[in-house]
Amino acid sequence: MIKVSVISFTKKGLELSEKLAKGKEEAAWEKREYKLFTKCSACMYEEGVEFVNESVGEWAGEQMRRKNAMVFVGACGIAVRAVAPYVTDKLHDSPVLVADEGGNYVIPILSGHMGGANELAVFLAQKIGAVPVITTATDLNGKFAVDLFAKKNGLAVLNKEGIARVSSKVLAGERITMSIEEGHLKEASRLSQGIQLVPYPPSKYVDIVVASEKRGVDGAVFLSPREYIIGMGCKRGKEGEKIERFIRKSMEELGVSDVQVAALASIDLKKQEAGLLSFCGENNILFLTYSADELKNVNGEFHSSCFVEEKTGVDNVCERAALKACGEKGRLVYEKHAEDGMTIAIAKRDWSVEFDEV
Repeated sequence: MIKVSVISFTKKGLELSEKLAKGKEEAAWEKREYKLFTKCSACMYEEGVEFVNESVGEWAGEQMRRKNAMVFVGACGIAVRAVAPYVTDKLHDSPVLVADEGGNYVIPILSGHMGGANELAVFLAQKIGAVPVITTATDLNGKFAVDLFAKKNGLAVLNKEGIARVSSKVLAGERITMSIEEGHLKEASRLSQGIQLVPYPPSKYVDIVVASEKRGVDGAVFLSPREYIIGMGCKRGKEGEKIERFIRKSMEELGVSDVQVAALASIDLKKQEAGLLSFCGENNILFLTYSADELKNVNGEFHSSCFVEEKTGVDNVCERAALKACGEKGRLVYEKHAEDGMTIAIAKRDWSVEFDEV
């Protein structure tokens, strides 16, 4: 579940915030959840709105720590000053947007591609009849963007310094070379304009390599699939440090690194579980939750528990959630382990990449 925190500073700004948060016109948007905040003292008792007692900078720091997307309804300067101390790099920063309280413009100012701020800006602008102000050069010129390609295909960027080199070539109209591990280019996928596909492993330097392992290949940008999904269940209120320790131990036993993890999955009863949210926020991974009925419909043989079924409505949470998040052809590679009121399982997804038509 991707959290979107919307903060306003006036009564008029709050009215626009409520419009931004209304409705779920697209199925993909069902995985986003809005929360409204205000610094307007006249709005502090509005239902469903949380008044921010601390400074805007302190509030922004907490949202960045939790990896929440932020929409500031107000001046760009407020947003810039608030998030400036917490900015790290384009692969890990939270998406930050600004909307003027008149509802004329929606401007992504941080993490346009990897964080999804550009996409969010376009969606919100359509919702309120505003103009999305996109400043990213590749978007403006309708060109291929390697970081956006990585995000849409669930790939980790292992050397972010190469992104600028590839983007410069794209914007200069030069052809870029790409090598994709055999068997992982989606069938019938059409290459974006200006990309030359070369066999894997490449015999010489290429601009982009997409593969599970580097194998000493020389390239400007190396993209690695986030192949693993962690499924987890836990008692209510389980301490975050215990959750973190349990997950780390399980990953180490399986030999899985942080950049290989795509998401943590659980039942929707746990969508507000602080320890799970904290782990996902601090490690920049998605937190996906499913209803008991959705988990029941996952096919396979699972380590069932009558106690778990009585409490949640489904006989197994961790294994079923991990496989559900994998989509088709996922498989369990680390079956249910239990410890101190927590259960964990890890599944591996079948990955492939495709291109948008650019």
